[in-house]
Amino acid sequence: MKSVTKSIANNAMGIALFVVLSLCLQVPVFENYYLCLGYIAMTVYCYVKGTISGTIVGTIGVVLYCLLINGLRGMPGWAVANLLLGIIMGITFKAVKRLKKPLLETIISSIVIMIATAIAMLIVKSSVESFLYSQPFILRCTKNVYAFVADAFVIIISIPICRFLEPKLKEIINK
Repeated sequence: MKSVTKSIANNAMGIALFVVLSLCLQVPVFENYYLCLGYIAMTVYCYVKGTISGTIVGTIGVVLYCLLINGLRGMPGWAVANLLLGIIMGITFKAVKRLKKPLLETIISSIVIMIATAIAMLIVKSSVESFLYSQPFILRCTKNVYAFVADAFVIIISIPICRFLEPKLKEIINK
């Protein structure tokens, strides 16, 4: 299989995994909010395949998930937030993997992901939604606190899983 075709197929597999995990495994955490387990797929792709693949999986995965569930409501802000989050996660993972110290990698990645998720969900997503829905920014930001907490939790929990599964995942994804 040619390199470009293989890359497209691998990313499509990740996007499908993002959607399936988000749809099929809904774990309630707050009154009307579920953990988005699709972030596991995004994190794995950022960690194993790199920034571009992880960002594509997270951004297009959210777009397809939203179209299947509730149309465009919430999607533009979430997609833009995932775009930023994927870029930051991919760059961070590439940098910390050079340290070759698993505990330090996890600590640094977790701190960066907390900050990146806060920026992505509380500022970027809230700003887009505030603009689109003509609602006060503080209202949107308050509503997105749930997304920040739940999404950061799933991503951070995914880091040790990625590190543990990386050799096997590279073999499967890079075939």
